[in-house]
Amino acid sequence: MCGIVGLLIKKPEWRESLGELMVPMLIGMSDRGPDSAGLAVFTATLPEPHRKYSLYSKDKFDWDLRRSFQAVFGTTPEIEIDGNRAVLTSDREPDRVKQWLKAKHPNLHLLSTGRTIDLYKDTGKPAMVADRYNFSTLKGSHAIAHTRMATESAVTPDRAHPFTAGEDFCLVHNGSLSNPYSIRRRLEPLGIHFETDNDTEAACRFLEWRMREGDDLETAIKQGFVELDGFYTFLMGTPDKLALVRDAFACKPAVVAETDDYVAIASEFRSLAHLPDVKNAHLYEPAPEELYVWTV
Repeated sequence: MCGIVGLLIKKPEWRESLGELMVPMLIGMSDRGPDSAGLAVFTATLPEPHRKYSLYSKDKFDWDLRRSFQAVFGTTPEIEIDGNRAVLTSDREPDRVKQWLKAKHPNLHLLSTGRTIDLYKDTGKPAMVADRYNFSTLKGSHAIAHTRMATESAVTPDRAHPFTAGEDFCLVHNGSLSNPYSIRRRLEPLGIHFETDNDTEAACRFLEWRMREGDDLETAIKQGFVELDGFYTFLMGTPDKLALVRDAFACKPAVVAETDDYVAIASEFRSLAHLPDVKNAHLYEPAPEELYVWTV
């Protein structure tokens, strides 16, 4: 049992308050996931060729990466440090940067890469994680978050959700897949590397692979209905979309509240109850194997 929440702000002036609105949603799902929590937020898009890399270290780490980076790439990156997490921003080629991080700093975990996404995840109760990373101060157009109750892999930061693959794509999951290893066996010969034994990572990498091969998000999800077996509610984010789907049995709960100002999603209504004017929102339960996609 896990909890998922998502929020897309339609009203531009409310985007400064995205974090303030999201934190009660996340904490409202604490009973569904006390082990770990995470959040992905989509912010203003960096100009090409810049990318930001969300990094995490489980141990105490000296985040002064500028000198060694400059020695290899001939330029000094920007770096913002927040405890055991940092965001490195650079205009160097992303594959080279990721190879350098892996070779030079193998103990760092790359949480996400992209022009818009910032990602946070850690072990601990959701309220503690939200406070640790100051979620209430986050700004952006949309965000998705997750509270985890581990059932099929260890309680570690890298196995917390959201999961990411490629650039500016993330996924949270409530449920369990029955065929994650067959998905892995299909993707690994294509050079797709898996970092955990979590079933959610298989779904995330499968959908991102389909999009990299040319599918749009909706087509990739439809293919997921064919290929991904199990019980699931998936909530996904891209730079300009928020997407929600449930499997054919729809046994994993979800509720949507939609107004002229926002779209909010949670596993249970209690995480939506604090939202402005929610009493007048269009409230509904998503149907099985139906695509719900909202555009920023």
